[in-house]
Amino acid sequence: MMGTPRSLLLITADCLRADHVGFMGYDHPTTPFLDSLAAESWVFQNAIVTGSPTFYSFPGIMASRYALALGRDVLGIAPDEPTLATVLSESGYATAAFLAANVYLSPRFGYDAGFSTFRDFLDVETADFTRTGNGRLSRVNRRIAELTRRLNPLKSLYEELYFQYCQRFAVPGRLSFDALRRFPAADVLVDQSRDWLANIAGRPFFLWLHLMDPHAPYYPAEEALGLLGYSHLDASRARYLNSYWNRGQLDVKRYKPYLNEVTALYDASIRWLDAQVARLVDTLRRQCLWDNVVMVVCADHGEEFLEHGGRYHSPSKLVEELIHVPMLLRVPGRSKTESVKAQFSFLDLAPTLLAALDIPAPANFRGRARWKELQNGRSWHEPVITESIAGCQDPSYIENRIGSRVLAIREGRYKLVLDFGSHGESLFDLEIDSCERHPLPRDAERAVRRRLLDQARHHIEDSLQSRDPDARLRARLRDLQLGNNFPLPLRHPSPARKTPTDTTYDQGNR
Repeated sequence: MMGTPRSLLLITADCLRADHVGFMGYDHPTTPFLDSLAAESWVFQNAIVTGSPTFYSFPGIMASRYALALGRDVLGIAPDEPTLATVLSESGYATAAFLAANVYLSPRFGYDAGFSTFRDFLDVETADFTRTGNGRLSRVNRRIAELTRRLNPLKSLYEELYFQYCQRFAVPGRLSFDALRRFPAADVLVDQSRDWLANIAGRPFFLWLHLMDPHAPYYPAEEALGLLGYSHLDASRARYLNSYWNRGQLDVKRYKPYLNEVTALYDASIRWLDAQVARLVDTLRRQCLWDNVVMVVCADHGEEFLEHGGRYHSPSKLVEELIHVPMLLRVPGRSKTESVKAQFSFLDLAPTLLAALDIPAPANFRGRARWKELQNGRSWHEPVITESIAGCQDPSYIENRIGSRVLAIREGRYKLVLDFGSHGESLFDLEIDSCERHPLPRDAERAVRRRLLDQARHHIEDSLQSRDPDARLRARLRDLQLGNNFPLPLRHPSPARKTPTDTTYDQGNR
């Protein structure tokens, strides 16, 4: 390695949509600092995750492989599997990760590998004021609710009355945003990062922060609400909005009256994240480290706000608002922004970052380094693939992981989505239908459809033929040692656990 080794700062934001940040064109001031940073960075206009949600996204980010490559029943990073962190640790880097209590990024799934300091904050108790009370009156109300479910004409009326009762009367004491928040806010992680940076004694470092501020339930810092002009949204109103937004089995039209306020809470959460990233960069500047830091800011997936009738980030969907995410890459020495229009798969993220640090990538990384193309201003044209398992809302239960595969192949203008459970096949022309409202007729663009189907077939065949049996065995043994079913602490709204609609083991589902 020539000269002083560069350090790496990786900031991943949970649930951050591409169209809600300024440097991607959003007209609300959610990211003023990142927008200023974009002026000296590569801005990726078409960054696409390899899977959604978190547990299907991060194997691509950290280990440069698809989440289902070791089998649908394997979750996370396999023991001894090379990752971005293990490579940098072996190269002499000081390594640390501060993660805001996402259970799917814990040591249970191998994400501590390569980190000398790893803090996931899962040991911190958080209050849950979105749930109903357990007093005698609450128990009576729930009993009445169970009875009314048998009487359809009364069911909806009683459920509405019971919901309003819980929101207005079953409130445990004085509410505040800090007490309602389910995850550590970005400032907590930045404080820990600053302390760690002060004690690395001049070594090159790899620092990873995973920030949960944009994740539901949306409880931003009050200061951020003020910065965006939403001071009227107090903690009580935020609790009501989050509780209503988390209600299941309602018609979409019943959520729509609350959409603008819920989005305001979401945007304010992004604004707070931006302010804390600015504070961390200021620390790097004060410690004279910034001029030698490669920094990437991205998201593991997006969030849906009723665009396709849903909320949050269902693994059954691979719509653009979930798989198209913001990304900027800042490398020391750049003085201007450069917009990257080529599709960038997160399969390529780790090898690209290692190339920027002049460190070879492991041979088993499946992605390609795009560093030379970026430096030379060249484009590339390969399609990108995203996959998940339909209905896998809670992968802590093994049987939930072996449902039907959902696969999206995106090649710029066209995007093909395959659902192996329903045998669904939808082709979209993103140039004229960016919101994916109108699938093309089955007899339209036959050449395109055939080409994308061939790419899907090749992807599945390659996934099976190149599967690492040793890594798979190690991952399965880990599951068996810890118990096949391992209920995890829930720190976010989650629909009731579903069973797969189809568990056939055809080629697309292996």
